[in-house]
Amino acid sequence: MRTYTAHLKPGRPPVLVRESWSWGAFLVGPIWLAAHRAWIPASLDLAAAILIATLVPDRAQAPAFLALTLIVGLLGRDMIRWSLARRGYTLAHVIAARDEEGALGRLLTARADLQQSYAEQLR
Repeated sequence: MRTYTAHLKPGRPPVLVRESWSWGAFLVGPIWLAAHRAWIPASLDLAAAILIATLVPDRAQAPAFLALTLIVGLLGRDMIRWSLARRGYTLAHVIAARDEEGALGRLLTARADLQQSYAEQLR
């Protein structure tokens, strides 16, 4: 079972964010964050990488980059949650399910008020 957080904003479909390590954030941090509309964390990650490349001595750059990518991999999904909160989404539920589709099904079962609005938004 995987754990997801459900974020809601009136008039918008629910956003589900998985609670886990993120390989995408680890491998291509700023691009992955920008693809998930986490603009501020993406900018800060890119700025940190540029600062490491310009200010850190050569022999210490590899460990510094590794530390940065590990941090982004561990906290990438939390950065998405933070960005959702800044855009007006509220954390509504924590859901355990096998996959995102199952989590959405459980959310819609628990929140009957979302079923109709979600169906309308899919049209």
